[in-house]
Amino acid sequence: MRELRPWLNLILQRRGRLVIGALLLLATLISGIALLALSGWFLTETALVGLLFAAGIQAYINLYVPGGGIRFFAVSRTVARYFERLYNHNTVLRLLTDIRVALFDQMAQAGHRDRGLQKGAQWLSRLTADVDALDTLYLRLVAPTALAAVVTLLVVLLVWLLLDLETALTALGFLATAFVMASWALYRRTQALSGELNDRHEHLRSDVIEHLEGFSELTAAGRIGKHAALLKRQSLALDKDQAVIETQAGWHLSAAQLLINLSAVFVLWSGFALFHKGAVSGPVLVMLPIVLLGLNEVYAMLPDAFGKLGATLAAARRLNKDVEPSAVQPVSPATSSTLIASDLTIGYPGNAPVMTHFSLTVQEGERLGIVGASGSGKSSLADTFARVTPALTGTLECPPCAYLTQSTVVFEDTLKTNLLLGNPNATDADLWRVLELVELAERFTRENEGLDTWLGSGGNRLSGGEARRLVLARVLLSNAPLVILDEPFTGVDTDTRKRITPLIDRWLEGRTVISLGHGPEALLPSDHVLHLN
Repeated sequence: MRELRPWLNLILQRRGRLVIGALLLLATLISGIALLALSGWFLTETALVGLLFAAGIQAYINLYVPGGGIRFFAVSRTVARYFERLYNHNTVLRLLTDIRVALFDQMAQAGHRDRGLQKGAQWLSRLTADVDALDTLYLRLVAPTALAAVVTLLVVLLVWLLLDLETALTALGFLATAFVMASWALYRRTQALSGELNDRHEHLRSDVIEHLEGFSELTAAGRIGKHAALLKRQSLALDKDQAVIETQAGWHLSAAQLLINLSAVFVLWSGFALFHKGAVSGPVLVMLPIVLLGLNEVYAMLPDAFGKLGATLAAARRLNKDVEPSAVQPVSPATSSTLIASDLTIGYPGNAPVMTHFSLTVQEGERLGIVGASGSGKSSLADTFARVTPALTGTLECPPCAYLTQSTVVFEDTLKTNLLLGNPNATDADLWRVLELVELAERFTRENEGLDTWLGSGGNRLSGGEARRLVLARVLLSNAPLVILDEPFTGVDTDTRKRITPLIDRWLEGRTVISLGHGPEALLPSDHVLHLN
């Protein structure tokens, strides 16, 4: 269960909401059991009074108090259920937010290199299916299990108070066995298959996504039908194994309910002796088995959670492994804007290094250009300087930096929101100023929404050059002392590049700048140019 520990610790940060939600759930369960118990007592009492009347014996019954109690528990069960669902589902959504934020933080710490070890479809599975498996830990596993134990003890205590200790202990034995059958025994029986199914579900999801992404290529190759048939066979095999787990859960639930029914029969049988002695009334004798039967509703929540616990553990295991920050070489905080790299080895574990014994010093305020052909290691070097990818060996003393990567990423949001990612404290005037710098201000002054212009999915309302200049403007907004620009003018026409280059150069005056490109024309004006072979 140690796989769940970091996520349970995260969930328990909202202890107040969890306690309130558990109390609402407990109120719902107790109201339901009390409604059954009081109804059974009332029906038995009225039947006995009716028999006494028929026999000509004087008797009486208070109709108002138990009738009012029945109405109270009926209403309280409904109200408690409503507020429990409303409150606990709101809590689950908050927990989902916490888990996803924590997951994104850990993914960021894992580094670009480690994130690249998984396919996009696999990361999609992490952020959807695996997170969904974790966000229900409280509502489906922790709370129902704890409350089932609490309600069971309360029922056993009630049997002890109304009958005797021996009967209560025997009933506890039946109920404890039923509890184990509906929870731990089912988990042990389904753990391996459930975890394996979870892994296979992830692979199937990845294959389906890749099938959709490669639909054109599969169609051109005449393989679309065979590939779809393969996916269908995998899906049918998963459904078959899932049915096995559901069947086992059903049998365990049936065994638990049988044990609960046996405990009710035993309590009823044991209570007859006390009834004959006059130690317990007939209505109370009938009420206790009904209370025990009410536990069927409580225990019915357990098999679904414990049958899927193996899958939940598999999901947590993958998340813990894939987003765990790897061991990295130390990056010393710089006392100035100077960058000092000493004897770095750059590359990916298990592969030949891209660079070895690389040392470099870039003084504060210096402009360095790095030129190299594709595959020469420019982007790997930039990732290392920006602390996106750790060096394999060596030390790096690097100030905080603003980094323009080769990829152009525009989010499906407004122009203003995309720009504020570079500097959340920037004013509208700052945003217009930097847009003028990259010659985009006129483009958006023609838009009715101005800075609130919606950019579309992935910035599809922008041309390639406009999108590149937008992300360049986002980086320029940063106040970081070091600026790293990898291919800053990709997709930007020559005339525009010549006009905006001197403006950007003046904007960055006084800061340390490293620009990278395939040739000197792709760089900002530089004091030195480093050529990579």
